[in-house]
Amino acid sequence: MNEYAELSSDLADAAVDYSPEGRGRTVVVTSLASDSHTWNLVFLQLFLEELGYDVVNLGPCVPDELLVEECRARRPDLVVVSSVNGHGYQEGLRVIRELRAHGELVDLPMAIGGKLGVGGAQDTRYAEELMVAGFDLVIEEGAGTSAFRHFIESLPQRALP
Repeated sequence: MNEYAELSSDLADAAVDYSPEGRGRTVVVTSLASDSHTWNLVFLQLFLEELGYDVVNLGPCVPDELLVEECRARRPDLVVVSSVNGHGYQEGLRVIRELRAHGELVDLPMAIGGKLGVGGAQDTRYAEELMVAGFDLVIEEGAGTSAFRHFIESLPQRALP
């Protein structure tokens, strides 16, 4: 074994998993039907993978029906909806109602965040309505990751089949 292979092997053996809470748990990351942005989804995917979660990134411009199908088929531990175009509130209400209309998805933890309206960061009127409609967490644009991380760390473990 050469010195580089040995060093690589030693590093792999010494790797520390700082966030075991996500191990074996699946998160679906998605945008809304009208949102074509991808950088936010990549950021969320990398953030969640660093915490140990398996991430299914559905990408941009996801039709409501596709999100419902994926959630029904995959049975994720969490769905995270990200909006950059300012239509998070309008489309988020529609999406959450569609998902919650399916009995097996009623208790699925759901979070939405990003630019929820076109009014910018001062426009904070949407969070309460989105929560009442069925989201478990609403993160306003510019809020950072601490509330999101606290939320995902507090999710209950699902019983193994």
